[in-house]
Amino acid sequence: MSDGPDNPSRGCGAVPRFSIIVPAYQVQAQLPACLTSVLTQDFRDVELIVVDDASPDACGEIAAEFAAADPRVTALRLDRNAGPGPARNAGLDRATGDYLLFLDGDDTLTPGALAAVAARLRAAGEPELLVFGHARVSWRGEAAPGDPPGTLSARSPAVTSLAGRADLLRLPPVAWARAYRRDLVARLGLRFPAGHYQDVPFAYPALAGAGSIAVLDRICLHHRERRRGGRARSAGDGHLDVLRQYELAFALLPTDRWRAALYRRMVVHLTAVHRGPGLPAADRAAFLRGCRELCARHRAAAGATAIGGRPGAALPRPRLRARRVYRLLATGRRLALRAHGTLDAGVRAVVARARAIALRAHYLIQLRRPLDPGLAVFTTHDQRYGCHPAAIEAKLRELTSGIATAWVAGPEHPLPQGVRRLLPDTAEHWAALARARYLVGNTAFPTALAARPGQLRLQTHRGTPLAHRGLDTADPELGPLLREIDRWDHSLSANRHTTLAWGTAYPADYTILEYGSPRADLFHTAHAEEVPRARARLGVPEGVRAVLYAPAPRGYRHTPLDTAQLAHELGPGFVLLTQDEHPDVPPERLCLAADALVTDYSPVLFDYAGLDRPIVVHAPDWEAYRAVHGAYLDLPELAPGPVTRTLPELAAALTGDWLWSHPRSAELRAEFRRRFCPYDDGFAAERVVRAFFLGGRLVPPV
Repeated sequence: MSDGPDNPSRGCGAVPRFSIIVPAYQVQAQLPACLTSVLTQDFRDVELIVVDDASPDACGEIAAEFAAADPRVTALRLDRNAGPGPARNAGLDRATGDYLLFLDGDDTLTPGALAAVAARLRAAGEPELLVFGHARVSWRGEAAPGDPPGTLSARSPAVTSLAGRADLLRLPPVAWARAYRRDLVARLGLRFPAGHYQDVPFAYPALAGAGSIAVLDRICLHHRERRRGGRARSAGDGHLDVLRQYELAFALLPTDRWRAALYRRMVVHLTAVHRGPGLPAADRAAFLRGCRELCARHRAAAGATAIGGRPGAALPRPRLRARRVYRLLATGRRLALRAHGTLDAGVRAVVARARAIALRAHYLIQLRRPLDPGLAVFTTHDQRYGCHPAAIEAKLRELTSGIATAWVAGPEHPLPQGVRRLLPDTAEHWAALARARYLVGNTAFPTALAARPGQLRLQTHRGTPLAHRGLDTADPELGPLLREIDRWDHSLSANRHTTLAWGTAYPADYTILEYGSPRADLFHTAHAEEVPRARARLGVPEGVRAVLYAPAPRGYRHTPLDTAQLAHELGPGFVLLTQDEHPDVPPERLCLAADALVTDYSPVLFDYAGLDRPIVVHAPDWEAYRAVHGAYLDLPELAPGPVTRTLPELAAALTGDWLWSHPRSAELRAEFRRRFCPYDDGFAAERVVRAFFLGGRLVPPV
């Protein structure tokens, strides 16, 4: 047995103190934090075994990257998705440590946890099982103790068996939050079964079969509860697995002494499952029938006669199934309340309310008509034809004639030929929203929009995020935001950084399309003559360097860059371009014409990098911006070029030779592209169109 975090007596191939096994399936947003929480512990004598359960996201790549960076990490991949039980078993087969610990892919160890566990094991004389404290962390980040109060408090004797600490059976039957001596698991022949609730036939037999048990009253693990998608919280017939798992747990008990106690714990658990929201109404009869049969087989051990609870306590409440009628009634009530405004509000207010009522009624009528499979509606935050939706819309018209496109825009915004205009808040607009098969936008869809079966929504966002978004912001409007993201079917991502950010900012069950930046396709497909044409349109003389300045908005007061002074400092050899001076020119065309980009925190930074042209990050207020808006990365550390804080520094960077010709300048841009532009090859929009509109046929590889 080992005796310290960095035992100098151990040579190559020595047995590690802890084997930590992490199954990973669709937790790419949380997996890096999980693995980092293990590898940054001050106790380093561990082996970390990450098992990619054939996850369709980037879990396997993340595990491989950690394994390449740290020899303590082993990355395994299953050929097919088998569930957390078989994934843990694959890790068990490779484990060599004295003690085994299990983490879910979205769990994290608290700082100093492993050192505390190791110290407690030494003090307790190497018990077969150590139970330590954990906290359950909600998807909103709120933590609460996961164990009943006092369960893990120290008692005499400090080390005992389950006979001396029967109250440990009150703990949830979980495999994590415990350290198992490896020879205990081998002696009892413990394995994790497939299916849901796979911890039950592992945790209870381990408790009953351990000859020595110690406790540690310290929160060593944070167990993250998913908002949606967690196996124990989600709807589906997987809840029937709990019956099979308890049957297996009874079979694995090393002695009949604990059958009565296990029966009582089973009754509590089954009652909770039956009363919980996850059990579908269609499965309740089968679940109750299975409960009766299971209890009948094991009831005699406890002298019990029923599942427990007062009669009828868990019966489902009647539900109104006429959802359309309910929506109409609720809408009528809301409209009636609005109509109770005072008469002195003016004629215009009365007309506006009447118009809103009529539009809402029109929309509800349109909902009764079938979806139009050949209609796609596009929108952006400013109604302009641009950003990702414009690139996707253009590619859709190029690849197929079977889907007509419509764009929500006012008359002041020009649209390409062949694109139908939908004037906002008109009867035609609401009819299209009701009947279109496809909705695509980079902004929130109208809150009044119904979640119509068969209608697909693609949220493209507005680029790679630097500042916090969604639930990661300081004060999100929780209700509307959750209703919005729950209705997304697909979400666009340009890179893994973005995918991981969306996982925490917008936790829902949509499909991520990590395909690159459609609006940056132009930078990879433009013909040679398009650059001088764009420069000529903007009035850039030949032989003059054009510098695009694209700042990000702030949520606080700040002193903006004096562009007139900068132009003066740069001199006649430069022309400064801004979106304000060219409001009718799409940002992509400005980028195409520019020889260099100056920005601070704008998402255009990540797209422009694909052009491999000089970039200067002007960040005079980085600390303030990060404090107010939050940040997903340390931009000054990862910048693709010089970072300046004053106007003279910026002017010197633009006029000096280093930015334009030094090899290190090119290396910084290349490193930035590898990280944030891995899929930008001119085919991002086509990948999105084929995946979202054309059923995933012939999606171009990267």
